[in-house]
Amino acid sequence: MATVHKIGRRKTSVARVYVKPGSGNITVNRKDAKEYFNTDVLVYKLNQPFLLTETAGQYDVTVNVFGGGITGQAEAIRLGISRALTEINAEYRLILKPEGLLTRDSRMVERKKPGQKKARKKFQFSKR
Repeated sequence: MATVHKIGRRKTSVARVYVKPGSGNITVNRKDAKEYFNTDVLVYKLNQPFLLTETAGQYDVTVNVFGGGITGQAEAIRLGISRALTEINAEYRLILKPEGLLTRDSRMVERKKPGQKKARKKFQFSKR
């Protein structure tokens, strides 16, 4: 099996994920995942597709990610890994889909409108 390349997105984060057979190393922007994402929750999010499909330690993952914050980046990587695993084995789709790992979360920040303070907040209204 050659390297599988998939893209995951979340908010303004874009993650290019490369999955190939290996020993379970996850590299994010040329750093180890535990070093790049300093909290255990974010590292768990990266490993979630592997834990659900029981393939932990079987694939090496290399990721280029940019944009957004660390939580959005972690969720973008998770989506990319999930998409790559479904391309490797179509049966993984039946496991990952009910958990919501193959769904692109399309929620974005609403834009600021002119004549307003923020997207929905208005300037104070004075009747008199």
